[in-house]
Amino acid sequence: MAGNSIGHTFKLTTFGESHGEAIGGVIDGVPSNFQIDLEAVQLELDRRRPGQSEIVTQRKESDTVRFLSGIFDEKTTGAPIGFIIENENQKSKDYSHIKDVYRPSHADFTYDKKYGHRDYRGGGRSSARETACRVVAGAIAKQFLKHIGIKVESFVSQVGTIKLEGDLTNISIPKVENVIRCPDANLAEQMIDYIKDIRKQGDTIGGVVFTRIIGVPIGLGAPVFDRLHADLGKAMLSINAVKGFEYGSGFSGVEMKGSEHNDVIQPDGSTLTNHSGGIQGGISNGELIYFRVVFKPVATIMQNQDSVNSDMEKVNVEGKGRHDPCVVPRAVPIVEAMASITILDHYLRNKMTQI
Repeated sequence: MAGNSIGHTFKLTTFGESHGEAIGGVIDGVPSNFQIDLEAVQLELDRRRPGQSEIVTQRKESDTVRFLSGIFDEKTTGAPIGFIIENENQKSKDYSHIKDVYRPSHADFTYDKKYGHRDYRGGGRSSARETACRVVAGAIAKQFLKHIGIKVESFVSQVGTIKLEGDLTNISIPKVENVIRCPDANLAEQMIDYIKDIRKQGDTIGGVVFTRIIGVPIGLGAPVFDRLHADLGKAMLSINAVKGFEYGSGFSGVEMKGSEHNDVIQPDGSTLTNHSGGIQGGISNGELIYFRVVFKPVATIMQNQDSVNSDMEKVNVEGKGRHDPCVVPRAVPIVEAMASITILDHYLRNKMTQI
């Protein structure tokens, strides 16, 4: 099975399934002699882990990471960093009813048709549990980026039709996160109540995560196929349940004239506006990078649905198991992780292009 790695110089390869013994990964290309705050890595995992509030899945996992290589005396050695996260709360029997059944809008059908064999326990490799591995790599990348003055921060800007309005690039983010991870306390309460109501209905709802990357120097990215925004888009679209990515003015730019949309360059290299979202010609221009990631409603709902089985016979799929009614609260650290991995990879690649 190909497609399990991301990055060129800073590269992550992940392994494992939702209900296997463990998930884990190998991070290659990590510079040596860098002090790693292992507690900070675990704190990032704690932000993503299941069971942390009543509006997320109640699967109980500590998500404790154990490093196997590449870190000695809390410093990187330059060797590949290997790690595992043990699965502690598997309930594979919860999925026996879908052994030969394809759930609507899941990867069951496509995986089975492509590979001829699938791990149906919680979705196996297609499960969002795999994203914990990305958070480990992202937490390490974040620490490198902080060292060079780059900060990645994300928050929930929309759940269903409830959304933050106005310019989000300068919005203040509280130091203490609420369970929905929306910076507006009043909207956060509305979102939480809405998700609780959706859950009672046995249904799910989607949302949007807004991200800004502060302090990116000029020159990250490359022409044509390795454009910075293209790699950021690929990283975000590789996350489970993501249905859209837009950076800068995004789709709203279609309503503007070129004279309105163009970012006028000043003598100091800055721009009067930032409709470009900090990236021009696929290369960072030194301005703030910002983008939105759209998440669909979680496909597993606590309602029975019509579908087909492996013999392509019509069946009724029973809705049960432990799932998020809305994925965006736990998606925030995942989006930050993928952004950090991408930015650090391009930073290291850019260093190699200069004499």
